[in-house]
Amino acid sequence: MRNFQRPGRSPVRVTEAAAATSHPLATSAALKILRAGGNAIDAAVAAGAVLAVVEPQSTGIGGDGFMLYAPKGSAKIIGFNGSGKAPQKADVKWFQSQGITSIGGHSPHSVTIPGLIDMWAQVLSDHGTMELGRVLEDAIHYAEAGYVIADRVAFDWNRETATISHDANSARVFSPVINAGDVHRQPVLAQTLKAVAQHGRDAFYKGALAEDMVQHLNALGGLHSVEDFVAAKGEYVAPISTSYRGHEIHQIPPNNQGLTALVMLNLLESFDLTKLAALSPERLHLEIEAGRLAYYIRDQFIGDPRQADIKTAELLSKDFAASLRKRINTATAMTDIKPIKLEKSDTVYLTIVDRDRNAVSFINSVYHSFGSGIMSPKTGVLLQNRGMGFKIDPAHPNCIAPGKRPLHTIMPGFVTRNGKALMPYGVMGGDYQPFGHVHLLQNIFDFGMDPQAALDAPRVFASAGAVEAEDGIASSTRSALSSMGHKVVQAPEPLGGGQAILIDWDKGTLTAGSEPRKDGCALGY
Repeated sequence: MRNFQRPGRSPVRVTEAAAATSHPLATSAALKILRAGGNAIDAAVAAGAVLAVVEPQSTGIGGDGFMLYAPKGSAKIIGFNGSGKAPQKADVKWFQSQGITSIGGHSPHSVTIPGLIDMWAQVLSDHGTMELGRVLEDAIHYAEAGYVIADRVAFDWNRETATISHDANSARVFSPVINAGDVHRQPVLAQTLKAVAQHGRDAFYKGALAEDMVQHLNALGGLHSVEDFVAAKGEYVAPISTSYRGHEIHQIPPNNQGLTALVMLNLLESFDLTKLAALSPERLHLEIEAGRLAYYIRDQFIGDPRQADIKTAELLSKDFAASLRKRINTATAMTDIKPIKLEKSDTVYLTIVDRDRNAVSFINSVYHSFGSGIMSPKTGVLLQNRGMGFKIDPAHPNCIAPGKRPLHTIMPGFVTRNGKALMPYGVMGGDYQPFGHVHLLQNIFDFGMDPQAALDAPRVFASAGAVEAEDGIASSTRSALSSMGHKVVQAPEPLGGGQAILIDWDKGTLTAGSEPRKDGCALGY
């Protein structure tokens, strides 16, 4: 039970349905759909669309998405990969001939073909009950009539003046300075959303909208074609999973980085964390070391399995984890592993559970704040920079190639137990996400926290040879981690952001939590 003398909030406890998103307008939109008779998929697309308007730094229809879905609370989880591909002309030899050794975040080459609209259309058609036009109504309203800038949105927005200003179209829509409480409108985006609402996904991937995006990218030196947009299509995928403390933890397979969190859990499951305090240096040290190993594996071996040999089953095996675990010393930090520079970025994650216990774990993103910063003039679509994750190295599994998907950081999570859905969950934050998933799951299953308390708890993140620690990490814990060999630094920004809904089948209740580091909330009835 939380300490009611300290700041914080209680989890939302309801019986019928619950929604948790990173923005109040999105949570409200989800509940509106649920109360109107829609199911979890209808509500998820409605909420995701609102977020694509009111959190433009984090997501948008120029980005990608992934989904994990449990129909009627089944443990047979359905996965969907809505990540976009590189243009067909994006051959590594061309980049080498141009002397390009890495892809910059503001470069047109960082723009992969957006997959989000296609994902919305497919999952809504296959698993929803409402038309696309119906669930886009609130998003269209906020883009056209305006929405009030929330506090965390303003915090992120004003740190990205360079990204906003380098493209004249983006600069026109996203003025360099914005304040919490200001009203913002995106009328051109509203017209694009109306076209999608009326004509479906093809309005985005065929015809005038696609042509405008391609023309603008080509003018900047991009290799994109209208044919790339026409061919865009997401796909259903079989989730990957591992067991942890009697639960099955499900993730999207590569090209997604979800495997990284599963490797971390496999490494940590042999340690009895219940003997440690939740925020003790000993617990955080184990999390840090497991993360360093898991990210090393990620960066060496994960790419698009359609164009690279990804040994997913081997990397997920308990035997592999056992051999890797030998490198973890419970008292001191490893010194024989190369530091990896990891990127934090903005994303939106949301989860919905409806009255029939359809449960969805849903994530959208344009990758870095405001993505590439590139916006085509006639669409209002801000394009993602997911392609900057590609390597320019023919020997690497994540090397750029025609029609290839890059290593993708956004990862919805799902927990099942005893043949039933238990908890859709996710933690945002670019490369931080595997750390965030593991921290959240251990807070719940090892330390007995409810979803809200688990999300509230302070976090650490190991990147580039240092450990970033949030304000809530005690000075004594920081000192102890330093004595173990970690270079501990103050986290320059909040680490990640998540949502979770726990299903109690015996009591017939839902317990929902929402990220305190964001503007959002969990609500239900």
